[in-house]
Amino acid sequence: MKRLLTVLATGAALAAVNLPTAVAEPSYGSVPAVPGCSAPAVRAPAGTKAESVTAVRREGGTIHGTGLLGGTVEGVPAFCEVTVTLTHPGDDDHARILTWLPVSGWNGRFQALGGSAFAAGDNGVGLGTAVRNGYAATTTDGGLADVVDVGWALNAEGEVNTALLKNLASRSQHEAAVVGKQVVAAHFGERAAYSYFNGCSTGGRQGYMEAQRYPDDFDGILANAPAVSWDAFEVATLWPQVVMNNERTYPSACAFKAFTDAAVAACDPLDGATDNLVNDASRCDFDPRRLIGTTVVCDGKELTVTAADAAVVRKIWDGPRTASGRKLWPGVPVGADLSGLAGTTTDTNGQVKGAPFPVPQLWAATWLEKQPSFDVSTITYDGFTRLFEQSRAEYGGVIGSDDPDLSAFRDSGGKLLTWHGQADQFIPTQGTVEYRRQVERKMGGTRRVDDFYRLFLPPGAGHCGLNKGVGTIDDLAALTAWVERGEAPRTLPATLVDAAGRSVDRDVCRYPEVSRYRGHGDPAAASGFRCVLPSRH
Repeated sequence: MKRLLTVLATGAALAAVNLPTAVAEPSYGSVPAVPGCSAPAVRAPAGTKAESVTAVRREGGTIHGTGLLGGTVEGVPAFCEVTVTLTHPGDDDHARILTWLPVSGWNGRFQALGGSAFAAGDNGVGLGTAVRNGYAATTTDGGLADVVDVGWALNAEGEVNTALLKNLASRSQHEAAVVGKQVVAAHFGERAAYSYFNGCSTGGRQGYMEAQRYPDDFDGILANAPAVSWDAFEVATLWPQVVMNNERTYPSACAFKAFTDAAVAACDPLDGATDNLVNDASRCDFDPRRLIGTTVVCDGKELTVTAADAAVVRKIWDGPRTASGRKLWPGVPVGADLSGLAGTTTDTNGQVKGAPFPVPQLWAATWLEKQPSFDVSTITYDGFTRLFEQSRAEYGGVIGSDDPDLSAFRDSGGKLLTWHGQADQFIPTQGTVEYRRQVERKMGGTRRVDDFYRLFLPPGAGHCGLNKGVGTIDDLAALTAWVERGEAPRTLPATLVDAAGRSVDRDVCRYPEVSRYRGHGDPAAASGFRCVLPSRH
């Protein structure tokens, strides 16, 4: 997701395109199929028909990811690629399932890869990484297109294509799991000893949907920065644009950074150490009005922070509310990059305007207004509430993925592991926290839920940032140790990047605990901190 976020944040023009017959294949070396890499017999999942099954040996090497996300992974060993295309009779869809099978060194495990934004599956980089680590790996395009290509969303009559939306929402990942496991068993002559799902953002939402609706698909689910409650949070993340447009105030990225830096500086010491990290962002109560009248330097020019600037930031941090003040969803976390969702651009006349993040913009225009050209800058506060409630009513049961009853997943022996960065600039962290609280209320409290579902909130981490270029965390190793050896993770060792851009080591605490400085030792070392329950105030 990181390259998508980088590209979109720069204001690159992105347009919806018509659905291609197939998503472009990753670039890799190949030779004709050889003995040991052949198309297996596949039994189509219930409700589907297999249109084709093919196999080809790939030489590996460097894999170049497709589409907007791009990316590369090097050192991928040779693998057998099996492609199964499914259709749901009557729906006129064609979902392609890719399974990559290492020619040698298979570790006996199966890994399914989730998608990003409006793409149902992986673009090749995740598959290559999995194969390099010894996994047999599967993903699906769901019959859709690239991450922000939504030409498939409406049919010729301008109505929602419910079949393809259902593919994105739930059924394609399940069908990929069913097919991928068959391919693995046929190729190796034995079933995978353990099955895992791995996804972030949209992939995180898919992981939660798997746990809720298909609890027997996976032994372990790694679902990070999950887009749970998609029907609610997608509209909620338009809120920063709605605020700026209605208040007619557009702070620059530099001004937004000044507010974020001030909040981090004010709340940093709350954990007992000044280390450029806010270890419990939800409890940071910095008031942006404290910056009114101060001067910041932006692009070599001095700007004075106004009361209007502070009011916009306060509303964005607080999150969307109705006109009567009823809270609808959490806001952008304190410490996150405000310009992600509150982006701006300047037109040829020098007029500053909002530049909305494409994912919520496309959701509102396409699935709610059903007019791809709809101008989201026209949304009033009352109109925002209407869209929020419409989205929940029309799509909550389709793509919400927020059912707190995980009893079937628990009873199947499954383990669910999630980390969600406290500085996530695109998916409010507290939405995931609230879902976890709902699960606790439904299923007997923190300790009982911890038996099968653990949540970690790394401070300072942006959207899907860890393991994708900004900081590291060995989350999959923690999940496999939990599933295969019963070693439930008490912490997740990680390298984080603080507000000053320096790398620091931390043992990320499992929710609801937070990190506190011991009072001695190096604040950049994990040993200087311990996990405690947050104080009440």
